Amino acid sequence: MSAASLLFSCSMHVGVFHPKLAAKSSVCCFHNQPWNYLKPKTSFGHSGISEKSKLSRKGDEIMWRAGALQVESAPSSVGQNFQFDDVIEAQQFDRETLNAIFEVARSMESIESNSSGSQMLNGYLMATLFYEPSTRTRLSFESAMKRLGGDVLTTENAREFSSAAKGETLEDTIRTIEGYSDIIVMRHFESGAAKRAAATASIPVINAGDGPGQHPTQALLDVYTIEREIGKLDGIRVGLVGDLANGRTVRSLAYLLAKYENVKIYFVSPNVVKMKDDIKEYLTSKGVEWEESADLMEVASKCDVVYQTRIQKERFGENIDLYEEARGKYIVNKDVLRVMQKHAVVMHPLPRLDEITVDVDSDPRAAYFRQAKNGLYIRMALLKVLLLGW
Repeated sequence: MSAASLLFSCSMHVGVFHPKLAAKSSVCCFHNQPWNYLKPKTSFGHSGISEKSKLSRKGDEIMWRAGALQVESAPSSVGQNFQFDDVIEAQQFDRETLNAIFEVARSMESIESNSSGSQMLNGYLMATLFYEPSTRTRLSFESAMKRLGGDVLTTENAREFSSAAKGETLEDTIRTIEGYSDIIVMRHFESGAAKRAAATASIPVINAGDGPGQHPTQALLDVYTIEREIGKLDGIRVGLVGDLANGRTVRSLAYLLAKYENVKIYFVSPNVVKMKDDIKEYLTSKGVEWEESADLMEVASKCDVVYQTRIQKERFGENIDLYEEARGKYIVNKDVLRVMQKHAVVMHPLPRLDEITVDVDSDPRAAYFRQAKNGLYIRMALLKVLLLGW
């Protein structure tokens, strides 16, 4: 039996192989020699496979070692019409996919609260490749993997402490790391780097931020947080505040908010870091109402969500004068809270400097630490879906 025939035959038993993982898997030799692990992506709406599947040879017949499989049920209503191989940009998700991911994320909350956790990703390895600093994104991904029973290979500050410092190309780094792991989570300083990595890799790649480009998993957790805090996503008013030119989080969030009905977005920022035209044009093309404003107080009084962001000094290079001009212009403090509606929330992707005063933290409308916690559930869901299917 050919390798292709074998993979097809196995998929009839346990579902559809993840295209990238199936390409990575190889068929082992016969005559009672051990088979390489094959990691199937399950068919739409089916259960996930919680341990690596093994094939054994008995005589001339290929047998599925069913005893090695431990099936854990996934929500039956999700994953029936869509699949994705990588997480690269917010535009790749439609509303149905978002709802499905959020349903899986809600199931992950119960797993996280269970002290024994889950072993559904036992035997899988995640590589975190971060060329820029990170606290919440890297640690939440690593926590997500471990809470699902998987293991982590990690490199922090890969720009300085990996072979990139010797001039190795991103493509060569990815080809090397995919030989050690089953999924790659990457943060890079160049916009578009995640697309290059995904095009190179034969295993799933998750974009954990690519320069001033996008941060799709942050946008997913932001929308998940808005739904949980406000109770809806249609008909909301969102104020995006701060560094809108360099902030990859607000760009990705704007793309996702465009999936919902009757949403209005306000842009509040210093002149030197205004939202770029490509996002405005995209929103207009999708029929999303947006407005630029210089008055934070007025916007805050109208919005369901005030989404504050840090002025990113690292994006200004030698133009420190422009950074100083932008920093401190818009600050969320008690005065802003006083004009906000009772149901509204303040969000922030973190880290913060002084753009939200610490006395805001005690107000129940300060949602940013709950927002950060939600990142764990979203990333647990993404790892589960990418490695096991829905």
